[in-house]
Amino acid sequence: MTHGIPIAGRRGRFQSRLVAEPDGLRERLLGMMREPGFRPRNKGELSRDLELRPGQRAALRAELARMEREGVIVRGRKGRYKLRENDRDLLVGTLRFQPRGDAWFYPDPRDEANRAGGIDLDRFRRVYVPARKSSVALDGDRVALRIERSGPPRGRRRGGRRSAIPADEAADEQAAGRVERILARQSGVVVGTYMEGRGFSYVQPDDPVLPPTIELEESGEARRGQKVAVELLEWDSRDVAPRGRVAEVLGWPGEPGVDILGIIRRHGLRTAFSEDVLEAARAAPKHVAPGEIEGRVDWRDRLVVTIDPPDAMDHDDAICVRRHEDGWELAVHIADVSHYVKPGKPLDREARERGNSTYLVDRVLPMLPPELSNGICSLVPHEDRLTCCAVLRINAAGKVTGARFEKAVIRSGARLNYDEVQEMIESAAGAPDDPADGIAGMLAEAWKLAAFLRRGRFQQGALDLEFPEIRVEVDDLGRPTGYRREEYNESHQLIEECMLAANEAVARAVRNAGRPAIYRVHEDPEPDRLAEFAELARSHGYAPGDLSNRRHIQELLDEARGRPEEHAIKVGLLKSLKRAAYREEPLGHYGLAKGDYCHFTSPIRRYADLVMHRALEPLLANPPPELDRLPHVAKCAEIADHISTTERTSASAETESQRLKLLEWLQRTARDPHPPVFEAVITEVRRIGLVVEAMDILQKGLIKREDLPAGRWDFDAHRQRYTGWGGEELALGEVRRVVVARVDIENQFIDFRII
Repeated sequence: MTHGIPIAGRRGRFQSRLVAEPDGLRERLLGMMREPGFRPRNKGELSRDLELRPGQRAALRAELARMEREGVIVRGRKGRYKLRENDRDLLVGTLRFQPRGDAWFYPDPRDEANRAGGIDLDRFRRVYVPARKSSVALDGDRVALRIERSGPPRGRRRGGRRSAIPADEAADEQAAGRVERILARQSGVVVGTYMEGRGFSYVQPDDPVLPPTIELEESGEARRGQKVAVELLEWDSRDVAPRGRVAEVLGWPGEPGVDILGIIRRHGLRTAFSEDVLEAARAAPKHVAPGEIEGRVDWRDRLVVTIDPPDAMDHDDAICVRRHEDGWELAVHIADVSHYVKPGKPLDREARERGNSTYLVDRVLPMLPPELSNGICSLVPHEDRLTCCAVLRINAAGKVTGARFEKAVIRSGARLNYDEVQEMIESAAGAPDDPADGIAGMLAEAWKLAAFLRRGRFQQGALDLEFPEIRVEVDDLGRPTGYRREEYNESHQLIEECMLAANEAVARAVRNAGRPAIYRVHEDPEPDRLAEFAELARSHGYAPGDLSNRRHIQELLDEARGRPEEHAIKVGLLKSLKRAAYREEPLGHYGLAKGDYCHFTSPIRRYADLVMHRALEPLLANPPPELDRLPHVAKCAEIADHISTTERTSASAETESQRLKLLEWLQRTARDPHPPVFEAVITEVRRIGLVVEAMDILQKGLIKREDLPAGRWDFDAHRQRYTGWGGEELALGEVRRVVVARVDIENQFIDFRII
C-alpha cells in the first residue's frame, strides 16, 4: 500500500544503533530538514545525503513512516518529505464523517506545529471537509489537512447563494479544508457484502460514502451474500476502486449480532483478550484472602450499599452516609482495582490500550476481563471486597470541610437499583420526620446531603445538562422489541453528587501534592460560540441575557425546562461548548463549575480512574508498603490523549448501535396497523417540509410537504410556518402527534406523518 495503513517496520540492528545514538537517525533527519534552503527530498535522496549504508535504508523507511504518523513531517508530490512546522496551513488531527458523506476535522490541540501554525485552534475547533475533499480517509483516521478557507460561516444566505451545510451545522463552518494524507488508520477495516462475478470477487461496502466496490486479493471462506470485514491494502484515489482482503467473515445478513459485529469492526474495537491477559485474569483470587485485609480500615460492620442500573454487571462504587450534629460523613468506596492490576503487566497494558469499556446495545466490551470486572473487583453484596475510600466531612450547609483517603475492606449490605432507591426517596418524602432505620434511613440522609451538594453546585455556576436516556431493548437474538426512557431523577442525582464530591476531593489532593496524574477537563467556551447559542435561544422566544455568566445560562435552562423546545435548547448549548477530555493538567471543569476535577470512581471501566488511584497512594492514611509506579507527566499527557480518543470512539460506536436498532424497530412498527404515536416538536420550517423531533425517542425527522394533513398549505418563510386555507397553522415550536411514515436505515433518515 502506498499510504494509509501504517507500516510497523522492523527494528534491525542498524536502526536500533542509530536511534539509540545521541545523534540518531531522527535527529539527523530533523537537522537536515531545518537547514536554511532545504528542499524536499524523497527516500532515495535522503538516504544518499545522509550517507546511509544499504542495510540502514530499512531503518530510514521505518523512521520516516513513524515521523509522518506523528505529524512531524509531511510527504508531498513525488514522495518528497519536508517538515510540517514550515507549512502553516497544514494541521494534524482526526476526521469524523457525517451520514451524508461530509466530514468534520478536529485538530490536535497538543500538536506543537498545529499551535504554531496560522490557524486559531480556539476559534476553529473543527474544520469542515466536503466529501469530495476527504481523499481516501475513513471515519476516525488521523490525517494531515490543508486549510483552504477560513472566515465567517457560509451557511447563511449571502448574495443569493446558500451553502449545502445544514443550518444547524453552519455556525461551526468557519473553516474548510481538504485531506492531504492519511497518517494512521483507526482500523483500516471496511464492512460490506461479499459478491462474486465471472472469475473475480469483490465487496460492496455498507457505507454509501465509499466507492461501490472493493476489489479483493484474498476472499478466504466467504460466500456470496455474506457480510465480511475487509482490510484495505491499497487505495490511492476515490476515483479508483480500493483493493483489500477479507479479514473476517461476519455472517449472513439478519443473523443475530452480525450488524453489531460490523459496528465493532468498523470502529476497531477489541472483542477478545489475548491469552496472557486471560491467564493473568484467571490468576486473580476468587475471594479476598485474610492476608490482603491487613493494614486496611475495616468497614464490614457498617452499612454500605451500591446503586446502579437494574442490568448492571459490574459494581465499582458504594456509599455509606452518616449524620452528625454539624452535618454528614460521606464515605465513597471504590473498587481497589489497582490492588489487582499492576503497572506494566499484561492486564494494565490491555486496559490502557482499550482505555475504557464500551456499552453497545446488546453487549459490553469490557476494559478488564470478566474475572475481574464482574468478579473480585465488583462490589457484590455480602462478600468481602477491597476498596479505596474517600471519606468526606460535610457541614450542614453542604460544604466539604475535610477529607481523608484510605485503603479499606467492605461487605456491601445491598445491591440497589435506581427504581428501588427512587421509591425509597419518595416514600421518605411523604413520611413523618421520625428518622427511619436501616437502608431506607441511610438513603433518606443521603438524599438530604445530595440535595445540599446539588444546590451548592448550581449556586457556583454548574450547568444542568442532563438528558433522559433512550435505551433500545433487544431480545436474545438481538432483535429490537421496543425502547425504555430513563428519566434523570433523584436516585440518579443522589449517586451522582456523591461521586462528584469524591472526584473533586481526589483531584484537589493530588494536585496539591504535585503528583503526575490525569484530570478530567472541560475548558471555557469561546464567546462567539455562546453568541451563536444566544441567537438560537432568541429564535425560540427567549431573552438569553449575558451568556458569559454561567448563572444566566442556567436561568435560560431553567426557563426552558418542561417546555417542548427544552431538548433543542440543551443540544444547542452543548454544541456551543468545548468537548470534555482528559489532560495531564488540572484545567478545571466548566460544566460542573469545579476548579479541580478528575475521574476516580470507575476504575473497572475507565483507565483514567486507575491512574488516579495510583497517584493517590502516598496520600492515603494507610499507604501500601510498595507504591505503584506512576507515569511521568509526559507519559500522562500521552495516555490522556489516547484515552480521550478511545472514549470518543466508544461513544460513536455506542450511539451507532443504539440508533441502528431504534431505526430497525421504527421501520418494523411503521408497518403495524396501529403504529406507536409520538409527540413531536417542530424545530425548523423549510420549503421541503417540517423538521421535527419526536420527544419520546429524542429522534429528529422530516415531515415532507406531501405528508402534511390533507388540504392546501402555504409556506411562510418569514414567520416560520405553514398556513392552511382553512386557517390552520403549523409553526415553529408547536407540538404535533406523529407516526413514522418511512425509515431509510442505510442513510439513517426518518420521515414522520402528522395524525
